[in-house]
Amino acid sequence: MIGIAIAAKNEWKAILEKYNIENPEEFPLGEFFKTKLLGEEVIFFKCGARKMQCSASTQYMIDHYNLSKIVVVGTCAGIDDTYKTFDIFFPNKFVQYDCTVKESEPLIKDSYTVEIDIDSLNGLNSINTGTLATADKPVVMWQDYKDLKDNKVTIADMEAAAIVYICKENGVECVVIKGISDFPIDESTSSLQDSYNDQFDIYMKNTPIVLNNIIDNYLELAIKNSFRYKQ
Repeated sequence: MIGIAIAAKNEWKAILEKYNIENPEEFPLGEFFKTKLLGEEVIFFKCGARKMQCSASTQYMIDHYNLSKIVVVGTCAGIDDTYKTFDIFFPNKFVQYDCTVKESEPLIKDSYTVEIDIDSLNGLNSINTGTLATADKPVVMWQDYKDLKDNKVTIADMEAAAIVYICKENGVECVVIKGISDFPIDESTSSLQDSYNDQFDIYMKNTPIVLNNIIDNYLELAIKNSFRYKQ
């Protein structure tokens, strides 16, 4: 069975509305529902935001539903400003950047990095890819944004790199589809709270647009194609 992991509450709401699900089933760490796509039985599950919650949910689903593949679907913050809001990505490199002491260590270390080969992806004329960075916090502080940009990070979120790591450790295939919902706002142009509120409002407004685009135009490609981890 294929699992579709959705992290944030607002993203899950958009998925339930997309599939007209009024009463999803529950598991100890969240909610789920089953459906069929391309003749395959799939299980959509709300894994929860931040690394501990999504890792535990992913492991539970692998153990209880014998998942052979997980597709992570959701929004992200844009870091590389050559891209724009609503651009869709199939990242090929995943890093956890809050596992180091950045004052004395590299922000991105090989020991917290997983790479996926997406060269087999067929069906798109052009594919946005790059490095996705995950931490247990959103990219709101301008210094965090600059640090990620200086380390050539493309997009950032709070779950994908952790899910990919869990999948790799379990020998389960994984691929991630992310769409930019917002960019960090320089708090020097206003108060930090105002910058955060403005960014959050943009995220809330854009989330359903991103999720619907992924489901309509990219999810079947992720299901049809196979992906492997780079050693």
